[in-house]
Amino acid sequence: MIHNIKFRAFVYEDESVDEITDAILNILPEAEIEAEEAEGLLEDKIIILSGVVSKKRYTRTFFNTLIEWTDLDKLNSDLERKMDEKGNWFLRFDKNDALDEIWTILDKGDAIHLKVKIAAFPAKKQIAVDKVREAIKNK
Repeated sequence: MIHNIKFRAFVYEDESVDEITDAILNILPEAEIEAEEAEGLLEDKIIILSGVVSKKRYTRTFFNTLIEWTDLDKLNSDLERKMDEKGNWFLRFDKNDALDEIWTILDKGDAIHLKVKIAAFPAKKQIAVDKVREAIKNK
């Protein structure tokens, strides 16, 4: 059902790269994380952690854990709003909670950003939304 999961998190100067890496790995244990240095608006140093998870068994594990550990009503009610026209599902997880293995979905703010590409043909929003809803219902 999931083609791939792209992720990204910003690590600011007052945060630990190791802790944010651990938070990402608590959500995507098999992720291979790349780090890139950037400069913020105020010339502060920012590390961008990113990568892609595309192996089917890992994406399936992610989805099963998402269904088990999150509020399904919120997940379902936000689905239309968080899916784009090409079937990309955008999720944000609280970095601090993820460090404690708690999957808290946020609507804004400092978070671990996921772009979940739903395998739908044709790649259209409504088809992807229906596939996710069906998968949630069947769990």
